[in-house]
Amino acid sequence: MCELLGMSANVPTDICFSFTGLMQRGGRTGPHRDGWGIAFYEGKGLRSFHDPEPSADSRIARLVADYSIKSRVVISHIRQANVGTVCLENTHPFSRELWGHTWTFAHNGQLDKSVFDWPLTFYHPVGTTDSEYAFCWLLDQIRQRYPECPADRGELLHFIHACCERLRALGVFNMLLSESVHLFCYCTTRLAWITRRAPFGEASLKDCEVSVDFGAETTPNDVVTVIATDPLTDNEQWQKLEPGELVVFVDGEVEAQLKE
Repeated sequence: MCELLGMSANVPTDICFSFTGLMQRGGRTGPHRDGWGIAFYEGKGLRSFHDPEPSADSRIARLVADYSIKSRVVISHIRQANVGTVCLENTHPFSRELWGHTWTFAHNGQLDKSVFDWPLTFYHPVGTTDSEYAFCWLLDQIRQRYPECPADRGELLHFIHACCERLRALGVFNMLLSESVHLFCYCTTRLAWITRRAPFGEASLKDCEVSVDFGAETTPNDVVTVIATDPLTDNEQWQKLEPGELVVFVDGEVEAQLKE
């Protein structure tokens, strides 16, 4: 299956270190050779890169790993194709507009083909993956229930969680979703997170011989949370999400946790 990477931070932060570890799994230390993508929010704007080539061999991925793009919310994905051909339109993350915000989505897992029978109204896939279809269905459900952004955020979170539970019934549905402020993380099987804050220490990647001293790269007020399918470092304590759990991060902090 695919792998996910996300970040939520209280200040614009680069994800070079974590992405360097993830990209190794796209054909070098892992089998996810069927494309990759990454999206960086800059305010309400979105800067994204996609490539159907293996991330471990991609010159574009190397550029992203070396180029210090600062963002407060990032979503990334490396693909091991199971539904849909290997091509640019099938690479995650996918994006659509809702309420004047660009929503971004990436999925790890495989859903029963019956998902393609669920009716769509406003949003339609460009590619042929079950993931993009599920994203279009999810945004359809949100837009139909809430034509305008609801004032009660708690109500919206419970509705998104209920939609994720419906998708989970069709198979494996691990998800990252954002509209530029909130980072929604839903787990069916595998998803873990770590929050780094002062006092910062050194971290070492599992997939290559790269370490960083975050104390030298941050300020005492920085809060940065990284979410990944499998922990990217071997000397830190990551927290695992439970099956059916939705965790929402804002500015690197947990804003809400909903469980089945």
